[in-house]
Amino acid sequence: MRRSRSLLLFAILLFAGLGLGAYWLTADSEDSLQTSVSVADAMSSDTTGYRRAAVVRDFSFPEDHGPHPGFNNEWWYVTGNVDGPTGEPFGYELTIFRFALTPPEKNNVVATAGSDWRTNQFYMAHFAVSNGEDETFHAFERFGRGGAGIAGAQAAPFRVWLEDWSIASVQDESTFPLRLQAQRPEVGVNLTLQPKKPMVLQGDRGLSQKGPGRGNASYYYSYTRLATEGTLRTPTDTVEVTGESWMDREWSTSALGPNQVGWDWFSLQLADGRDLMYYQLRNEDGSASRFSDGTLVGPDGSTETLRPEDVTVEVLNTWTSPDGTHTYPVEWNVRVPSEDIDLHVVPYFPEQELNVSVRYWEGAVRVEGSHSGRGYVELTGYGDSPATPAS
Repeated sequence: MRRSRSLLLFAILLFAGLGLGAYWLTADSEDSLQTSVSVADAMSSDTTGYRRAAVVRDFSFPEDHGPHPGFNNEWWYVTGNVDGPTGEPFGYELTIFRFALTPPEKNNVVATAGSDWRTNQFYMAHFAVSNGEDETFHAFERFGRGGAGIAGAQAAPFRVWLEDWSIASVQDESTFPLRLQAQRPEVGVNLTLQPKKPMVLQGDRGLSQKGPGRGNASYYYSYTRLATEGTLRTPTDTVEVTGESWMDREWSTSALGPNQVGWDWFSLQLADGRDLMYYQLRNEDGSASRFSDGTLVGPDGSTETLRPEDVTVEVLNTWTSPDGTHTYPVEWNVRVPSEDIDLHVVPYFPEQELNVSVRYWEGAVRVEGSHSGRGYVELTGYGDSPATPAS
């Protein structure tokens, strides 16, 4: 989701389902909507006419790094933990989403209409930086149409961008290394990312089922450990940083099931060289959906699928947003007994909520317990329903 979170692109479906597309096509690029929309509502639009992730397929690269306009939505999702020269910890997120406002059979009509401004492809991006030393969090949202060079995606050379926020190949002949760039007056990043492990196909050989029924799924792959270096700018300084990042890629035409309200997504990089991805889809009553899923990646890149019966997620503490409307879990025990994994996951600090058009929590975390490490957690659907956190 990403991951499943994958579903995050909740906003994705806001356009057709909630009629917000017209606003976003005219909004200033740094404006956010004043009203937050629930994930469940946002994920419930008409999917007629779009391609569906319904069968296992062969992935093809570099083509699959690029856009898939026949599907309703997709995203390029990068999070990472990096350290400054004296060990000060930072977390960052840069995510770029693409949505189709009309089904594929209508895309050609728009594409051949004679103007570079005429497009039914729409992009949204989120950028955030967490400073673990002074416990400050900066988050931004941006929108743009996929025309006239404002926003877009291409496979070779790989590049996805929204204005001057971008994830792109450094060299034309090779996808990696990647350069990730995003700047705001308050904070900015200019980072180079290089895989330390092979790509991971999530779910069933890259087909990640999110709910009941054929096509309620995504095509999903990850780079779970990317060596990262570059510069990070704070309100007071620009520092050289090094660390590790995680990249998720998904495309789909799917929605949350009628009983699902959100998810908890964990991407954890352990000091023993293993990486743990697990997303727990939540039902209306707070229980974990049977479609929750995950992967344990070995130091050599080997993978093991994790089912709901293999993982327990126990909530230890919560945090409520300043306006009192959203309460999120912010401390967990995550256990995989078959692998002798018993983790205590805690955020750098609780205040890592993105108060944007679809409100959610995504923050840098530390890992303690049976294994040490770092990672990211994403939480959606809290405050949108009365359900208590799943445990």
